[in-house]
Amino acid sequence: MLKSIEGNFEHPDVNELLTKHFIELRAASPEGSAHVLDIPGLKVPSIKFWSLWENNKLFGCGALKFLEKGHGEFKSIRIHNDFRNKGNGIKVITHLIDEAKKLEISRLSIETGAGKFFEPARKLFKKCNFEPCKPFAHYKEDANSIYFTKLINN
Repeated sequence: MLKSIEGNFEHPDVNELLTKHFIELRAASPEGSAHVLDIPGLKVPSIKFWSLWENNKLFGCGALKFLEKGHGEFKSIRIHNDFRNKGNGIKVITHLIDEAKKLEISRLSIETGAGKFFEPARKLFKKCNFEPCKPFAHYKEDANSIYFTKLINN
């Protein structure tokens, strides 16, 4: 069973995971097409962030950004290396969907990269029944980005 902690940016394991996430995504995204948030970017009031733990070990993390009434965006979804490549991404997505329902969000969207590095993320979102969509919120058409959305029942 996963334990969820909101915030928790100062925990060294969380800080390390987010820093690694930021560095890797910046390196894998062409200039002008990187939309990953650093830790200060995740601390803004329009974003809720959770770290997920299994047996006191950091499992992963994810965030939910409020876009407009009933619409949220996933940000900074990351699985700790010890739990990667084992189908565990679905657990983080499920947690974020459950939190979105509590917050009365009925549509979730996400932007991810179009390159090979982002292929596992795209497969995960498709497996979780997210559908390709047009750019949303502040995003623009970009050959380096792919957008997904999903309606959820509250």
